[in-house]
Amino acid sequence: MKEYKYKINGTEYKVAVGDLVDDTVTVEVNGAPYKVELDKKPASVPVAKPKPAKVTVPTPKPAAAPAPAAAGGKTINSPLPGTVLDIKVAVGDTVAAGDKVIVLEAMKMENDINATAAGTVTAINVSKGDSVQEGQALITLG
Repeated sequence: MKEYKYKINGTEYKVAVGDLVDDTVTVEVNGAPYKVELDKKPASVPVAKPKPAKVTVPTPKPAAAPAPAAAGGKTINSPLPGTVLDIKVAVGDTVAAGDKVIVLEAMKMENDINATAAGTVTAINVSKGDSVQEGQALITLG
């Protein structure tokens, strides 16, 4: 597979294009596989210049608005986009500033997200496996 990076409307996409079989090409966009069908079957496909294909790139979801903090509460926001691997606290737990509260995977690396202040966990705004955006509220402290 050949790999390319595209930037569309300011969002970067990693695209891997597979081999042409009949009139179908397998394409991966940010790890999600797609089958792409050519408009019409080419008589022969040149190696250096593949025929144009209709590719539908999924529209990125807008960043979720941070959850409002409870009255007098503080939120722990995601410092970068990624996937929630583990949640280290539960509602009602008391945390100190610097305590690990979430493990976030970003760019194939595990990142510890620490409490930015001391408090009691009043809400967990994400679940294990969720994709999060930069600035999204992860945990609310009271």
